[in-house]
Amino acid sequence: GQIIIFLVFLPLLTFSGVEGKMFSPMAITLLLALGSAFILSLTFVPAMVAVLIRGKVSEKEVKPLEIARKAYEPALASSIRRPLPVIGGGVAVFAIAAALFFTLGQEFIPQLDEQDFAVQAVRIPSTSLQQSTAMQQRVEEAISEFPEVLVVFSKTGTAEVASDPMPVNISDSFVILRPRSEWPNRGETKAELMARIEERITQLVGNGYEFSQPIQMRFNELIAGVRGDVAIKLYGEDLTEMSQVAGQIAAVLQSIDGAADVKVEQTGGFPTLDVAFDRDAIARYGLSLQEVTDTVATAMGGREAGLVFEGDRRFDVVVRLPDAVRDDLDAVGALPVMLPDEGDGFRQSIPLREVATFSFSEGLNQVSRENGSRRVVVQANVRGRDLGSFVTEAQRRVREEVQLPVGARLEWGGQFQNLQSASQRMALIVPACFLLIFGILYMALGNVRAAAAVYTAVPLGLAGGVFTLLITGMSFSISAAVGFICLAGVAVLNGLVVMTGINKRLDLGLPLEEAIYEGMREKFRAVLMTGIVPAIGFVPMALAHGTGAEVQKPLATVVIGGLITATLLTLFVLPAICKLMLKSGHQAREGEMPTVYSPGDGAPAQAE
Repeated sequence: GQIIIFLVFLPLLTFSGVEGKMFSPMAITLLLALGSAFILSLTFVPAMVAVLIRGKVSEKEVKPLEIARKAYEPALASSIRRPLPVIGGGVAVFAIAAALFFTLGQEFIPQLDEQDFAVQAVRIPSTSLQQSTAMQQRVEEAISEFPEVLVVFSKTGTAEVASDPMPVNISDSFVILRPRSEWPNRGETKAELMARIEERITQLVGNGYEFSQPIQMRFNELIAGVRGDVAIKLYGEDLTEMSQVAGQIAAVLQSIDGAADVKVEQTGGFPTLDVAFDRDAIARYGLSLQEVTDTVATAMGGREAGLVFEGDRRFDVVVRLPDAVRDDLDAVGALPVMLPDEGDGFRQSIPLREVATFSFSEGLNQVSRENGSRRVVVQANVRGRDLGSFVTEAQRRVREEVQLPVGARLEWGGQFQNLQSASQRMALIVPACFLLIFGILYMALGNVRAAAAVYTAVPLGLAGGVFTLLITGMSFSISAAVGFICLAGVAVLNGLVVMTGINKRLDLGLPLEEAIYEGMREKFRAVLMTGIVPAIGFVPMALAHGTGAEVQKPLATVVIGGLITATLLTLFVLPAICKLMLKSGHQAREGEMPTVYSPGDGAPAQAE
């Protein structure tokens, strides 16, 4: 039993990335605790029994268990006599659960409620730092009007310690909320408050917004390099075509239910000064192209004009036009370009506009590259819907409605990418572990049929976890998957306990039906306690409402619901399965009725 539990938790140790950081400590703690409990159960517990339990010792069942056992015995006898209807009911329960499982939503990890939230304001790339700061101040003032908000502070551009590189046209606002008890409307949810704030600040012209949470925003950014829940990375070579296709993908996402804060990575829109040189005019004046370009470069970019020494340090002195003059095309066009010396010692000059024309245009804002290709990212958040179904629909719609350029490709990232990675890893590791568990069962029971009968408790137990997820409206996540793994271990352990009791009686030569009946009666209390005690232990996790409870709730909910069905199915379906699977090896004598049945109505009698 201990080895089985160890093997059940082994897949958790193979998790990598975020899920590994979250669940590996739990698995290690459980394994250490189980190992210590196993050693103590063989050493410390027997010693304490010898010390504490003295005098006359007798086994006496408490009243509730005695009542439960008397109610269980007739149903057990009926299950053994007519196994097919009972097995059919168990198979039907599992089939319904399997069908309902595919209707569950999917997400990587349940979204934590951080109490506060973050708002990212995006402006056109040409916005200066001063203008961006002024616009952000108006956003802060609008958010501060809400009485639920305690304080708002923002960060614009990149700090001196560039841990979060951003251009000056983007600002991050962190909105700290008051305690819920101080809200004017305590029944309002945080999502409803965010919707009201979004409606208010969208009235401010020139800003685009993305709502998130401080930790969630950084979490998404570390996973896929973007802050949204879903990242669609478009790889290719032609940025113009890629930007057009990215716009089409964004339009498709916006039409899907649950999409929020859809935006495309800004690749263009940055103001650029274009200089067109008149080569014919340059030649007429006897100039070279390099002389003209040097004049432009000196004026715009600057030229070293000397050195400044401060102790052992030295700095270049760079001379260039001030920003106000560089933005004035007339002033730039009036810059003198010195003509060649004609031999009289005097050099004449002409205005720069005589040999070049100047104009402003929209150029590239940024060029992102990844894996050797240019990249444009479309990102979106998902609200009011599970991540898995949203991405599934989005992938189908994009595949049907968007034509990719030749040589371009798509990659779906964000939290969905982590969900896929963890699911693929579990699809390999979990079956391997359960094959090892089957081998352990075979060694413990010495019979393939008995081991297979015990194994039937696993899918029937998992059905309860599916039902509880459906009833509570939760989506399938890595947290729920961990709950299913824990549940499978308890289900196998219950079956092993029952089968041990049945095998003991078969070895004594009892008929099959009597062995099953007596074995189930003996292990009834153990199976019931194994199901009730862990379920009660997980109730606080299922009812918790504090910060972080969202991660543990699916795990606890799956275990509680699964233990209920696993216990019921172990008590009723497993005896019927044993009757069919063990019948060929232990056939009762022809015409002989087991002593546990009364000859008239088949009601159970007191076993000897």
